[in-house]
Amino acid sequence: MSLITSVEQLEALYGLPGEASIVKELDHVIPEYAAFIEASPFVALATSGPDGLDCSPRGDLAGFVRLVDEKTLMMPDRRGNNRADSLKNIIRDPRVGLLFLVPGSGTTLRVNGRAHITTDAELCASFMVDGKPVRSVTVVDVDTVYFQCARAIVRSDLWNPAKHVDPKSLPTPGQILEVTSRKNIDGATYDKEWPERAKKTMW
Repeated sequence: MSLITSVEQLEALYGLPGEASIVKELDHVIPEYAAFIEASPFVALATSGPDGLDCSPRGDLAGFVRLVDEKTLMMPDRRGNNRADSLKNIIRDPRVGLLFLVPGSGTTLRVNGRAHITTDAELCASFMVDGKPVRSVTVVDVDTVYFQCARAIVRSDLWNPAKHVDPKSLPTPGQILEVTSRKNIDGATYDKEWPERAKKTMW
């Protein structure tokens, strides 16, 4: 097996990035980049901590990540499974990476920065949906922001309905939990109760 063990070897293999790959990276959010943040209903949040790495999905109404100014983003933390892996990491290592997706668009937006978590009551209430305030808000100080070209989305044909996988062809969450819990959790019951449980914890 031939291993790449140095940056020099990697650059010899791939060459150096072109001008477009360099000039697109900024240290602040311009209006053109803000348009993607405001249109995005889905963000992947990457964090790092002493217990390891985490990449967590975040989804909400389009524009749920609030652009405060050109250097600051705010993201509400909605109800979930209470693992709080990302939040635990942020407390111990503030570095974060965000990948914004916009349905129908091949272009994605990447933001790297440093984050902190706040439970300010007024701020949490400002993200209220259906009368439910959020438990915390993640505030991101932007270090770098740039768009990612569409090659990955185009290759994956991600937004093509004809290529969507039938969920029935995949294991259900209940089936997975029945295996991983060694049958302490009844999979059929979990799947049956999930839709109603999801409605109660949507926001």
